Amino acid sequence: MKRIPFLLLILFLGVTKAFSADIWVSVHGNDRNNGTQTSPKATLAGALRQARELRRLKDESVKGGIHIYMQGGTYSLYEPVFIRPEDSGTKESPTVIQPVKDEKVIMSGGVSLSGWQKAGNVNGLPASAKGKVWVTEVPDFNGRTADFRQLWINGKKAVRARNVADFKQMARIVNNDVENEILWVPAKSVKAIMNARRAELVLHEMWAIANLRIKSIKVQGDSAGIKFCNPESRIQFEHPWPRPMLGKGVNSAFYLTNAIELLDQPGEWYYDNRTARLYYYPREGENMKTASAVVPALETLVQVEGTVDRPVSNIRFEGINFNYTTWMRPSEKGHVPLQAGMYMLDAYTLNPKQLRDDHNHPLDNQGWIGRPPAAVQVQGANNIAFANCNFEHLGSCGLDFVEAAQHVSVEGSIFRDIAGNGLQTGKFNDPSFESHLPYDPADSRVLCANQLIANNYFTDVTNEDWGCVAICAGFVRDVTIQHNEISYVSYTGINLGWGWTQTVNCMRNNKVIANNIHHYAIHMHDVAGIYTLSAQPKTVVAENYVHDIVLSPYAHDPNHWFYLYTDEGSSFIEVKDNWCDSEKFLKNANGPGNVWTNNGPMVADSIRNRAGLQPDYLYLLKK
Repeated sequence: MKRIPFLLLILFLGVTKAFSADIWVSVHGNDRNNGTQTSPKATLAGALRQARELRRLKDESVKGGIHIYMQGGTYSLYEPVFIRPEDSGTKESPTVIQPVKDEKVIMSGGVSLSGWQKAGNVNGLPASAKGKVWVTEVPDFNGRTADFRQLWINGKKAVRARNVADFKQMARIVNNDVENEILWVPAKSVKAIMNARRAELVLHEMWAIANLRIKSIKVQGDSAGIKFCNPESRIQFEHPWPRPMLGKGVNSAFYLTNAIELLDQPGEWYYDNRTARLYYYPREGENMKTASAVVPALETLVQVEGTVDRPVSNIRFEGINFNYTTWMRPSEKGHVPLQAGMYMLDAYTLNPKQLRDDHNHPLDNQGWIGRPPAAVQVQGANNIAFANCNFEHLGSCGLDFVEAAQHVSVEGSIFRDIAGNGLQTGKFNDPSFESHLPYDPADSRVLCANQLIANNYFTDVTNEDWGCVAICAGFVRDVTIQHNEISYVSYTGINLGWGWTQTVNCMRNNKVIANNIHHYAIHMHDVAGIYTLSAQPKTVVAENYVHDIVLSPYAHDPNHWFYLYTDEGSSFIEVKDNWCDSEKFLKNANGPGNVWTNNGPMVADSIRNRAGLQPDYLYLLKK
């Protein structure tokens, strides 16, 4: 028998080890390495590529599954990690992405800043801030000038410079000139920004806010007329709902932002993207020579994308942190939402109103919408799981199941410090599909269905786009939302349904069970802890604990808030045994078949005590 030369033997052993079902990743690794613990890959994308090749070659090692072990550290991305159908595992051989035990893995879209210096004299800076503001140059990101709408200092979100430190001090609009597309405000409220280059106005509108880029300001007596850039100006003045409020004792509130002239409070910042210079007014105790400063450069960190015929399947994320994203559409095209952060691409009033079939009331509102991005987006997928993950410091949404995402679960995860919706799932109409139509596709595989969203902690989400919610489910089927804790949200806790129609559609068999929702409605009204839309046969809302509403002091109608709210077209929904502080509910333009039983403070304390995180997940409240 021939002896194998020693060097060939070593090479053979190395190749064998390289095709292990355990693939290791380290921030100090190299994607040309073979993925062993001692020779790790540098990126998750590199590890997924190796796993893909193992499966393509039908390597024996994958029979029990593939584990991608990520060593602790921050993995800074220059583009989203793309997970495709070829990355799929099987039920017997899943792909699991997880940290090395007890180590913290951060998938980051952020850029760290350093080199802070005292700013000196800066044109436009308020006198009260002179000598207190620091400045640094923001480096290019991946070959282009960086732009962003968020900044975090030592892990705490800083405030984009605005004209009010306390939102209770917001001014109110004077008039809304729809024909000439002019918003009239008190002249004194805009005095500081008359020469500002790219200031924005954020307008409170019933159940949503609008981010409007200021084009020009003209003072006329004690009022000032503001015109805005397009496309948001046209949409803002043509769309009927939600609308700016005038009269009835409450005109809509607004604030101004994104001008160095407004940089006058500790914790505020302003970015001049012409010079790539970032200005920051430190909070007490912050040392800018040693502070950790991060700005976001990406909108999405992970994109899981298959098709209905070739879905991505059997992949599990465990214990991964998804941090630091932005969303640039408001800076580029403004942001005028219809509801729950879904922004209008086109919208106008119908006159006369459109008569609809199936007992739906006449419609005066036409709207076509877009969908805000998320840190992690999933579509065309099944048997996907997120367990014990952390979605934090995000500039739009956290996790989104866009379409065709079935048999998925999200458990034991934290959603915190998020600008928009915490979790989105299901269709909210494509740009070509008018928002008030029933959605019932011929191929049910395109639906988001058979999902479990359980034992997650949502807090301080919706902290920029106030009209967003913690859990936002659109046209979904067989979705269970249970035992989550939701607190400190600007608007509603859980939104279930879309379409404003009692016409038969794809929604049915959804369950919202035993959630603990409190301290909601921080900024908006026309609100509830749990809110439903449209026909949803065999849907149940039960045994939830909804309490301690905040009550926004600048809401359009101080009494228009509720604990439970079945809105337009809600039909065939059972609402029972929900503990609320009082029996303050709304059943607005409902269809048939709803059954309300035993809701309010008379419900047994045992139901209240069981709601929210189950015992094994209470540790999330302390993380």
